Amino acid sequence: MSNNFKMVAKTMFGFEEILEKELKNLGAINVEKGIRNVSFEGDKGFMYKANLCLRTAIKILKPIHGFRVRSEQDLYDHIYKMDWTAYMTYHNTFAIDATVHSEKFNHSLFIALKTKDAIADKFRNTEGKRPNVDLKYPDLRINIHIQKDFCTVSLDSSGQSLHQRGYKTATNIAPINEVLAAGMLLLSGWDGQTDFLDPMCGSGTLPIEAAMIACNIPANINRKEFSFEKWRDYDEDLFEKIMESSLNKTREFHHKIYGFDKAPSAVRKATDNVKNANLGEYITIEQKDFFESEKETEGKLHMVFNPPYGERLAINMEEFYAQIGNTLKQSYPNTHAWFITSNMEAIKNVGLRPSRRIKLFNGKLESKLLKYEIYEGSKKAKFNK
Repeated sequence: MSNNFKMVAKTMFGFEEILEKELKNLGAINVEKGIRNVSFEGDKGFMYKANLCLRTAIKILKPIHGFRVRSEQDLYDHIYKMDWTAYMTYHNTFAIDATVHSEKFNHSLFIALKTKDAIADKFRNTEGKRPNVDLKYPDLRINIHIQKDFCTVSLDSSGQSLHQRGYKTATNIAPINEVLAAGMLLLSGWDGQTDFLDPMCGSGTLPIEAAMIACNIPANINRKEFSFEKWRDYDEDLFEKIMESSLNKTREFHHKIYGFDKAPSAVRKATDNVKNANLGEYITIEQKDFFESEKETEGKLHMVFNPPYGERLAINMEEFYAQIGNTLKQSYPNTHAWFITSNMEAIKNVGLRPSRRIKLFNGKLESKLLKYEIYEGSKKAKFNK
């Protein structure tokens, strides 16, 4: 008999296809793409592997119950009826996350509260004691998702969002989320077959994620913990095996990864984070102004970066983006340059035509991931018209 069950991997807008591909490559079955999520099937070991290895997933949820819901009382009754002793005891702590897309219910906090009451009341009435809520480090994280009039109850196997990889002790004023960084790199076609540069590297997220992709290192190998480690059916030996076999699939990388930043504080932070991720042998972080730099490597260069948006940093955006274009044209031949921006006006000043535009979100900001192909020699002329 198969021990497979359904799971849902949540992701960011625009990464559904990459996540679907990641899941298939890992060995998931019945993979189906949704909006900001991909559902799939696998066994307990696969759930561990998904948490450990997926680069573009934010959470892995395990649905345990679903029902139609017409009122708050309905919700309470259904949750109350469930056998919660299969997942926890009154000694355990728990927390509820609720997401609501419905005309009937419009307050996710109230839905979370109603769910908490039903679980606590059930334990008090059957066991004589109720479990406590711990919002930060609960033993069990429960996810409630209401779509129109259908409620799905899931266990959250990840805990804190999977973008919290565990290698960052220091971030800059405008850090890029690790899942966003990995997704941008995968969308850009980064596969570790050329040299790589992030010319505005901040706290080093893009170079670190680039090295992990190039070497096939599991995305979340540096994390301190996952929620499933506190579950009643947690199998430590199985998790150790999954970790070992994932680490056995790493590969050598024969190119160079560079990160530049002109701020000494950023360079220090990036260097620390690279060290925490144990990737010092692959990544070189330098204090350098991109606008005064030139391409140092022979052959193709793959560049991905997150320039300042002007949201939190005061700069003359038009001039800044014009400098990006000029530096690419004059100093970086034979380069595929990708960057993300939410400043749609400023990109007109780059003076190059992007060959790809992909809509993404950086936090709440609608953004575009743009690709510029810089050729060598004579082809360059056509961009300068």
